[in-house]
Amino acid sequence: MSAMSANHLRAKLLERVAEGDFWKMLRLRFGECRIAVRTNNPALIANFTRYYADFLDRGKGSGSGDAPDMTVTALETDVWNPDLPWIVKQPDPGKIKVKEEYLDLFLNQGEGRFVRKRLTGMLFYFDRETHLAVGPCLANDNQVINFVNSRFIQWMLDRNSLLCHAAGVALNGNGLALAGFSGMGKSTLALHLMRRGLDFVSNDRLLIQDAESEPLPHGPTMHGVAKLPRVNPGTILGNPSLTGLLDASRKEVYARMEPDELWNLEQKHDVYLDECFGQGKFLDSARMVGLVILNWKPKYPRTSLELVDLVQRPELLDTVIKSPGLFFLPRPDVAYRFQPESYLDIFKKCAVFEARGGVDFDHVADACVHYLGQQGEG
Repeated sequence: MSAMSANHLRAKLLERVAEGDFWKMLRLRFGECRIAVRTNNPALIANFTRYYADFLDRGKGSGSGDAPDMTVTALETDVWNPDLPWIVKQPDPGKIKVKEEYLDLFLNQGEGRFVRKRLTGMLFYFDRETHLAVGPCLANDNQVINFVNSRFIQWMLDRNSLLCHAAGVALNGNGLALAGFSGMGKSTLALHLMRRGLDFVSNDRLLIQDAESEPLPHGPTMHGVAKLPRVNPGTILGNPSLTGLLDASRKEVYARMEPDELWNLEQKHDVYLDECFGQGKFLDSARMVGLVILNWKPKYPRTSLELVDLVQRPELLDTVIKSPGLFFLPRPDVAYRFQPESYLDIFKKCAVFEARGGVDFDHVADACVHYLGQQGEG
C-alpha cells in the first residue's frame, strides 16, 4: 500500500466524524490550555468526568464560554486494522515487546501522523488541527486518557516548555520535582508527601516554564499532567492513606511476601486522590523550588539527602530528560529545547538534591517537607 492510502484513511475517518450528530462533550482545562473531548459513547464521558474531576471546565466563570484550544474526538467503533506500510516503533531500552507502529503523512498544512496500538487495536490520528482516537475506546479508556494528555504536552512544548520525567508535589504553592532511575519510587515518595499534607502536581511528567516566558518573575514554574498515580501493592501497604485500595484478603497475601518480592511486583492500581486524601489536592502547577533525584537501593543501610551540582554530575540528567515520544510532532516554527544544556540551565535556578544509600521514604519525605516549609509562599 502506498502512502496515498494513509491519506485516503484520513479522509475516510474525517468523513465519519463529520457525519456524527450524536456527540457527547466534556470540557477540560489544564492551566491555560482548554481541551474539549467529544465522543459517541456516553459511558466514556462518565469515566472521563470521574477521572478528570479536578480539571473540569465547569462554567463561564472558569472559562467554558471560550473556544477550546483543541477538540479531541474519541470515536467508539470496532477495531480498525488498516493495511498500511506501518513503521515499527522499537521498544524502549530494556523492553522487548513491540507495542506501537506509526505512519506519517505530509499535508498542505503540515505533517500528520497515525499511531496504532498493536495490543488493543486502537488507532490514533493527529495533526495541527485534528486529534482523533478510533476503536474500542471505552475498553481502552486509559489509552484515550494518555492521548488527551499527550495533546496537552504537545501544546506546552509548542510554547517553549521543557519536558521532564518527574513527579511533582507542592506545599503553599512551592513545588518539588521528584525524579529517579526506573523503579526508584517517584510516585511512592509523592504519596508519602501527600500523607504529610502536600498537594499533588504530577505523576511522572512535568512541563517546566522558565521565568522569561512567564508573567511573574519568580523562577521556573512546573506544570503537571493530569494523570493519576499508579502504584504497586508495596506502596499501598506502606502508606495508611492508601489501604482502602486493597481488600483484606489481598492485604494478607501481600503482607506475607518478602520485601524484595513485593518491591518488584508489578500490579498497578490507580489512586483517586480525592478518595484517599480529600478534595482539591490535585494542582495544575506550582513554583518549582527544588528537584529531588532518587538514586538509592533497597538493601543499603543508611539514607542521605545531599545537595548536588548537575554540572558536576551530568549522569543524573538521565533521570530527568524525557523524549516526547510518538505522540509529538515538531513544528518548523518552534525552537524546542531538548538538549541537556536546556535542562542544566533550568535546574540552576532551584536546589537539586540526591537521595542515596538505602530506601527510606519517610526520612526523605520529612526532609522534603522541612525544605519546602522554609520557602515561604509560592
